Amino acid sequence: MPTDSGLVRLHPEDAGEVLTLQRAAYVDQARAHADWALPPLVQGLAEIAAELADPAVLALGTREGARLVAAVRVRCLNGVAELGRLIVAPDRQGAGLGSGLLRAAEREVSARCTVIRLFTGEFSTGNLRLYERHGYVEQRRSQAGHYQLVHLAKTLSGTGFSGPAPGRRAPRPGRS
Repeated sequence: MPTDSGLVRLHPEDAGEVLTLQRAAYVDQARAHADWALPPLVQGLAEIAAELADPAVLALGTREGARLVAAVRVRCLNGVAELGRLIVAPDRQGAGLGSGLLRAAEREVSARCTVIRLFTGEFSTGNLRLYERHGYVEQRRSQAGHYQLVHLAKTLSGTGFSGPAPGRRAPRPGRS
């Protein structure tokens, strides 16, 4: 599915590029959380190839020329999409690639899923701002070693999205 914007579907043969991009993108997260054993950093090539081959997984990427500069994977089961591994090359962060992939993933799964969920580490301030800007609302937190994972969700519909408008900060549960 190449387009003028560089958006492509990713396949098992892209696993090596995805692995390289994933490891580069998660170094800052590992540093922020003082956790060098984050699952994206220790995930292997065979596991990524299997994800990219899974028919329940939508894997999208953005290419600039031949270079894969961003990617995302979404698993859609029973009307719920689980978004994971939204990654952008460190030298391309802040250029809107993450937002573009997030919107593309939401569009692709909105016909099959009514809710999209994800999580990120509590010290991933840029990620949290991105997700809140796109209407994701914090649902809960869970402990992951010495830090917490922030679980967020957004309601989707077949023709668009509902929830807080992009750019608006959504209230946290139990707060006004």
